[in-house]
Amino acid sequence: MKRLILVATAAASMVMALPASAQFKKPEDAVHYRKAAFTLMSAHFGRIGAMVKGTVPFDAKAAAANADVVSAVATLPWSAFGEGTGVGRSEAKPEVWSQPDKFKAGADKMVEAVGKLNAAAKSGNLDQLKVAFGETAKTCKGCHEAFKKD
Repeated sequence: MKRLILVATAAASMVMALPASAQFKKPEDAVHYRKAAFTLMSAHFGRIGAMVKGTVPFDAKAAAANADVVSAVATLPWSAFGEGTGVGRSEAKPEVWSQPDKFKAGADKMVEAVGKLNAAAKSGNLDQLKVAFGETAKTCKGCHEAFKKD
């Protein structure tokens, strides 16, 4: 089992290192891929948010499971922002490509915050989860304001 995980991780790392043009047949495929990743993250992040806000009862097991999904998907969309992928129904602003260092820094900050969210969810402590959720939401909002069309 450990060998399978190691092989899968190595394969995923190799794919992540490929330029977007090598991963997607058409630029529109990259847009679709990243939108799917963001939709999945949003759905599971929203489930945690509902617990944090008290609109649904806190369930430590469900929070941890949802945080696992968010954590697993958090690194996926970034490789789909290659040159020429601001096409079609993309919601990305041109600043994604004109300010790549700032965009990457925002993505890295979000991935780091998601790691902390995942750890907080696994703690089973709602107060820790609330703090980590708020910090993660700030990173999402920061990127949306700078890099996502209204």
